[in-house]
Amino acid sequence: MTEIRASLDHCVKCTICETYCPVSNVTPLFPGPKYVGPQAERFRVHDISPDQSLDYCSGCGICTHVCPHGVKIAEINSQARAELKARDGVPLRDKLIARPSVMARLATPVAPLANWALKNRPVRAAVEKTIGIHRKAPMPRFAGRRFSRWAKKHPSPTREKKVVYFHGCSVDYFEPMLGEMTIAVLEHNGFEVMVPPKQGCCGLPLQSNGLFDDARSYIRRLVSVLAPFARDGYDIVATSTSCGLMLKREAREILGVDDEDLRLVGSRMYDICEYLVGLHDRGELRTDLSPIPLRIPYHAPCQQKGHGIGSPALDLFALVPELEVLESNVECCGVAGTYGLKKEKYRIAMDVGAPLFDGIREASVEMTACDSETCRWQITKATDLPSVHPVELLYRSYGLSRS
Repeated sequence: MTEIRASLDHCVKCTICETYCPVSNVTPLFPGPKYVGPQAERFRVHDISPDQSLDYCSGCGICTHVCPHGVKIAEINSQARAELKARDGVPLRDKLIARPSVMARLATPVAPLANWALKNRPVRAAVEKTIGIHRKAPMPRFAGRRFSRWAKKHPSPTREKKVVYFHGCSVDYFEPMLGEMTIAVLEHNGFEVMVPPKQGCCGLPLQSNGLFDDARSYIRRLVSVLAPFARDGYDIVATSTSCGLMLKREAREILGVDDEDLRLVGSRMYDICEYLVGLHDRGELRTDLSPIPLRIPYHAPCQQKGHGIGSPALDLFALVPELEVLESNVECCGVAGTYGLKKEKYRIAMDVGAPLFDGIREASVEMTACDSETCRWQITKATDLPSVHPVELLYRSYGLSRS
């Protein structure tokens, strides 16, 4: 964590981060990553910053990604916000939305009722007034079943090649079909897929809301589940770009959880598209792909860019005959995990994502593709078009669909 703060000395005030910041470009409430990051940090040696504008940073990480001098701007801001929250307190709303697995466990047995409530305007208006979650904010549908329970009853064929699947909260409670498709694609490529039981939340929503101590507890529990597989030499793949990035580096860099098991798990962690492209580069990926005559916009989420792996989804799409991909040049969809759910930040999130949403509407397409679950939900809410993970298109092209 001290290394992150030390990086601010490399800031030469070139303002590249200001130029790319999606939030400061749409609202005066956030003066920009340079101001609240390396510039303000120099005055936060003994006292917590009194500047509440810091909390309007969405944590998208674009500033760190574009900085030519390696200043960890987003990470500095995240740590400073945690200090701010420790002094001023964390609202009940933030404590609730920062624990998606807890909320989902409670809602899954009554999924039809929970989904009805999420669509009911009077209920959403009441929630906005009492808790502060915007009535129009994108909320996922509860699947009513858990992927982890399906995986327990679905023994993967015994194979020499083995890989571990870290599914995360979203697949377990909201998108179990994505998990099933991921396993089908990996099995089609000759893998035995191991799904460790009792996978908990990675702690990223807690980190994003300034609840660092709770986030550290979550990440340590998760690492204790995955570490035995990493020690045995198995690679781990994730379909959530943000959760995978948390294990790769953010838990160490931002939370300061720096133990041997986390480093080992992080060294074995791959984004699913990154992993599949790696197989292709080594000539190990099956290319028996059928045509998909479809025109589809693709948005690479902020967290995916944080991996530093390029755009592996585009490389996979290029293997699918007749699939025309429209690459989005928009930096951010605005939602930034839980940021766009908040009453006071919803409009900012929508303004950030407006160029992306307008481009999708103008393209006159049937669906979109994106690697991040919260971004997919944001895009679908804003455009009324389904947004799918890149794996789903590969799944279809392989002919693995049950329909």
